[in-house]
Amino acid sequence: MKSVKSAAGSWVWILTGIVSITLSVLFFLPASWLGALLEKQTQGRLSLGDVQGSFWRGSAFVGVASGASGPVTPLFAGRFAWKISPLILLAQVEAELANPESLSAIVKIQGNFSELQVSPASLLLPTERLEGLGAPLNTIGPTGKLRMSWNNLRFARDAGKLNADGQLQVELSEMASRLSPVKPLGSYNMAFDLHGANADLHLNTLKGPMMLAGSGTLNGGRFQFSGKAWAEEGQQARLANLLNLLGQRRKDGDQDVIALEFK
Repeated sequence: MKSVKSAAGSWVWILTGIVSITLSVLFFLPASWLGALLEKQTQGRLSLGDVQGSFWRGSAFVGVASGASGPVTPLFAGRFAWKISPLILLAQVEAELANPESLSAIVKIQGNFSELQVSPASLLLPTERLEGLGAPLNTIGPTGKLRMSWNNLRFARDAGKLNADGQLQVELSEMASRLSPVKPLGSYNMAFDLHGANADLHLNTLKGPMMLAGSGTLNGGRFQFSGKAWAEEGQQARLANLLNLLGQRRKDGDQDVIALEFK
């Protein structure tokens, strides 16, 4: 009987030790795990640099990796700080993301492994840093400001696929390009209506001199867009070369425009 009690006591201590070690490992997970997750989800396009803290509470800047072991070039201004609740171990997600230089507000992410809700906010991105994402942006050489805002944003996993619902706005202000002597070219707005695996897109111009307009859809990963580009009155000659690079000329009533077609 004593031997049975002794064996049982030993197993209790072994199990206690295993649980203690497991919890210690979980609660001191390195923040680099998030970097690996980000790289996997973006297929290596984005990475974390100067990672500090732990998986549960830490900070880093988000950037573009220059190679498998190369340095990470910051893409956004400032550092992103995160907090992740231990409730994630019970399949409940409660997390916060903050960056006073790039985010308009603290972003709260709540839900579970099947469905997530993201609180409204906007993200500011210096457009010239987009060159780090490669062609064709490094050829266009964009400058200006890009602000992305969202509302009623929800992600849900269905049959292994990630679907999104909500409204997304992308505002490009005072845009310019090294390909054109006209600076700025204009300010534009793109509105996305996300519904599951599909999305509707509407593009319009807030101010010129280069005018853009059109609409498109994303269905099952296939993007289609139909739009046009044209110059404000008096700017046709200065914008002719840039407009010719965008597409084929056509008549839209009495106006010459450039067809923007993606199918």
